[in-house]
Amino acid sequence: MKNKGLSLKTWRLIAIIAMSLLLIVSILYIVGVGLNREPAKRAVSGEEALSLWNDSADAKHALISYIERITDKNGADYIPEEYRIAVFDLDGTLFCETDPNYFDYTLLVYRVLEDPDYKDIASEFEREVAEKIVEQNKTGASFDGLEVDHGKAIASSFAGMTIGEFNEYIQNFKKLEMPGYNGMKRGEGWYRPMLQAVEYLQANGFTVYVVSGTDRFIVRGIVYNSPLNVPMGQIIGSDETLVAVDQGEENGLNYVFDDNDVLVLGGDFIVKNLKMNKVTVIAQEIGVQPVLSFGNSTGDSSMAEYTTSNNPYKSLAFMLCCDDTERENGNIAKAEKMEMLCDEYGWIPVSMKNDWATIYGDGVTRKQP
Repeated sequence: MKNKGLSLKTWRLIAIIAMSLLLIVSILYIVGVGLNREPAKRAVSGEEALSLWNDSADAKHALISYIERITDKNGADYIPEEYRIAVFDLDGTLFCETDPNYFDYTLLVYRVLEDPDYKDIASEFEREVAEKIVEQNKTGASFDGLEVDHGKAIASSFAGMTIGEFNEYIQNFKKLEMPGYNGMKRGEGWYRPMLQAVEYLQANGFTVYVVSGTDRFIVRGIVYNSPLNVPMGQIIGSDETLVAVDQGEENGLNYVFDDNDVLVLGGDFIVKNLKMNKVTVIAQEIGVQPVLSFGNSTGDSSMAEYTTSNNPYKSLAFMLCCDDTERENGNIAKAEKMEMLCDEYGWIPVSMKNDWATIYGDGVTRKQP
């Protein structure tokens, strides 16, 4: 009786075909993965990452040395990524501080004194605050309480706008020409070397927060569609109230947001995020002590000291000195004061004049008085 099973020769042929098919599938898989895989990121050296910083800049070398030490897993100064937190001030640290005044101060002046849709209905208080800012721009006069009054005037003059409408207003304001510069609009005043510093930190596992005295929604508007790659949830600033559009005067503990509601600016100022207030808000919103701080004024002193005091990890504070009067609206007296404070507190000074190859990039020049 014949054996009805497959012959040895047939089994060998089946095995060869199966192995061939497996080999083909493996090759196709490898090729497919290779085509779809993102190219491996090349490690970028600190020198390359901070190419807009001059080689003579001590601050540049201090930052590079710091990053190399805290990312070395075998070193004594290694910091796990979850504790690599860096906090940056905005005005005068990442972005043009004064032209002729802070971005949010000039925004209020425009809203209250120039905006054809609002200037005729602005309150007396709002006009008084805006006129003080104009006087400050002209004469350098100082007004007690102006920081808080400005916050109140911003809150009231934009009350009733949705967050989206407020952002759109800011985007339109950003398109206006910078009065003190050629080749730059109001939304383009980013310090290019500092953008590199942010990217360098992010490439080395840092979470970066912007901690500003400017209204939080204005900071978000400045950062929106800009070269600074920081998520909206990592932007902290001065605060104003938000309410549901149908809420009226009802307490938020009693009111329920409904399908017809949208959030609008409530018109009331809450807090100016400067000085010690920066420390408390960092503790409240971040919950981790930063290891790097970047600022430019005494409004950032508490943030710098909080970062470097009793920190379980190696920490540094950098302070920008506005000593460039050719490429930037510098202030030598202010810069010299900051240099003395850096020497006193052990902060690392950054000279805008000597440490940076450029400030705003090619094609931007300051209009000389």
